[in-house]
Amino acid sequence: MKENILIDLSKQFAVDMVNLCTDIKENRKSNILLNQMLRSGTSIGANIHEANYASSKADFINKFQIALKECYETDYWLGLFKATYIITANEYEELYSKCSKIRKLLISSITTAKENLNA
Repeated sequence: MKENILIDLSKQFAVDMVNLCTDIKENRKSNILLNQMLRSGTSIGANIHEANYASSKADFINKFQIALKECYETDYWLGLFKATYIITANEYEELYSKCSKIRKLLISSITTAKENLNA
């Protein structure tokens, strides 16, 4: 159940990131850091999706841990873009909230998967 929620949330988050980065590139300042945020923001969902096809429980956990790291990286870029006024406070709050929700679900899923692996 959590994985389906994660897939849906992370896919929508990736769409939001693509739309934001496209808007920045087309209508605001072009920024060389834009690709970094786009990569990390879309990698979250890609790793969650890939985890569903993991070859083992350890592989599943590894994919989720990579997605979690990408969440933390995306948090960093969002904060930097907010601090440099590339994105508005409202854009930041909306995306940070979504990213935080995904991060919390990932942490919970990783913890549960590790407990089941050791059981």
